[in-house]
Amino acid sequence: MKKFLCLLLPLVALAADPLPEPAVVTAAMKKATSFYTEKLAVHGGYASSWTKDLSLGMTEHKKSKTVISIQPHGTTTVGLALVKAYQATGDAQFLEAAKAAGRALVECQLSSGGWESAMDFAEESMKRYHLRQQVLAGDKEPGKRHYQSTLDDNKTQSALLFLLELAHLPECKEETALHDSLKAGLDSLLAAQYPNGGFPQQYAGPVDASTPVLKAAYPKAWPREFPKENYVGFYTLNDGNMQKIVQLLLRAYELTQEERFLSASKKAGDFFILAQMPEPQPGWAQQYNLQMEPVWARKFEPPCVTGGESLSTMETLHELYVVTGDEKYLKPLPAAFAWYEKSALPDGQYARFYELQTNKPLYFVKDTYELVYDDGNLPTHYGFKLDTVGRDLERLKELLKKPREELLAKRAAPTTEKSWTSRAKGAVDKTVQALKTQTPEGYWLKGDEIEAADFVKHMQAMSLYVEGARKGGEAFEKLKVR
Repeated sequence: MKKFLCLLLPLVALAADPLPEPAVVTAAMKKATSFYTEKLAVHGGYASSWTKDLSLGMTEHKKSKTVISIQPHGTTTVGLALVKAYQATGDAQFLEAAKAAGRALVECQLSSGGWESAMDFAEESMKRYHLRQQVLAGDKEPGKRHYQSTLDDNKTQSALLFLLELAHLPECKEETALHDSLKAGLDSLLAAQYPNGGFPQQYAGPVDASTPVLKAAYPKAWPREFPKENYVGFYTLNDGNMQKIVQLLLRAYELTQEERFLSASKKAGDFFILAQMPEPQPGWAQQYNLQMEPVWARKFEPPCVTGGESLSTMETLHELYVVTGDEKYLKPLPAAFAWYEKSALPDGQYARFYELQTNKPLYFVKDTYELVYDDGNLPTHYGFKLDTVGRDLERLKELLKKPREELLAKRAAPTTEKSWTSRAKGAVDKTVQALKTQTPEGYWLKGDEIEAADFVKHMQAMSLYVEGARKGGEAFEKLKVR
């Protein structure tokens, strides 16, 4: 009897979750998009989350009925999900919603060419900013208004990536304002790259072309207490800042074939090589001053070698190798792997911060932010210990074993009905979950909030499924009847 039940269980599961009809999935995508555009959009853009009663939109630092988020998740990632939905289905509803989100970003682009983390379209709030649209109208002096663009937390990068993908849809070929905004944003980003290839956390214009090109070095001394120094112009790797820049530049090169984007990405790779710390800690710091010494940023980000951003730097170097074929980007990796091997904590995790030269894990005391070696009373708002680094290091090691040609081949779009069907099959479980958890109104609820991240996650899965099913043809139909 037990053997019979075991054989029956897969059939029961299949009956409960058959392959969804692509038309049903598309209808769910359209319903979600209608809810977002009709109930949540502000000037075509989106906050990060909303209260269940829709009375407030929320971003990381603000709550308002009129605010949109540029920091993911929000306008940029919702917009990109809409682009992918349009490409998957050809349905004009997704294109129009994506265009509206693009117009929101064009409207709130700063005069320096990038974006802030959020924009509140309330009149009094807008007065605090100097926008590119105002410059075009003749208002060229910012005065006391804010106009500094930020690369922190994938803000300007994600805005440009979305606009890049949107602008390269054939249907957006004549969208002049979109193309002009994208060009201004990319031009200003390239102008913010230092001579050594690094990028600041924020920029208000072109960087100083006379900034020296130096290799990373340990400072002779560094303050144990937070010095409150302005760090936004320093070379910044924090939170994968430069990893996202390189990904954007490589995609820009892929779509435009403009050599300047490939050159800038290679130059960023050269910075990573320069920024690798000497022995005994051949990893990377979160941020460096212009003398290429690790320095403080915020009060909980000391000069250090970091267990987090060192990994994202290694991943980016590998990515540059795969794209360019230049093995110089791989040369820093063996020493960095060896440093990681000796830096694991007893429980297999890694510290976010390792003291310069001693390699002792560094922590902070909750509330006082005293810098200590003891992890017994940590602040809770920040990841001072990292539990996925070991897994991601192993993944990178496996990628390094694979031939470059194989990795490049896997990036190409499917070319046969069978391979498209395989893509659809891979998205079935997530698609079924999206259908099951969608409310009758079309959104997804997490606790008492509606989160843009859920829209992005579910729309991405359903887009993969629908596109794979549509292009899978007979192979997909055969899969359905099994």
